[in-house]
Amino acid sequence: MAKARTDLMQGTLELLILKTLARESVHGYGIAQRIHAAADDLLKIEDGSLYPALYRMEERGWNQVEVGCFGNNRRANL
Repeated sequence: MAKARTDLMQGTLELLILKTLARESVHGYGIAQRIHAAADDLLKIEDGSLYPALYRMEERGWNQVEVGCFGNNRRANL
C-alpha cells in the first residue's frame, strides 16, 4: 500500500510540473513558485521532492534541461 501511495504522490507532482511547464519554460524554483501561487498558497513543493521529480521526468524524456542565465547573471537549469 505504501508504494501505491508514493507512486500516486509522485505522479501528482509530475502532473503539476508538466502543467506548469506547458505554459512556459521555467527553472525549478519558478516551477515551485507557480504551483504554490496556483494552489492559493495551500501547497508548497519542497526542493527534496521537486528536483528528484524533475530528474525522473528528464530520464523518461518528459522534459528537457537547458542551461541559461537570468537577469542577475546566475546560471540555472531551465
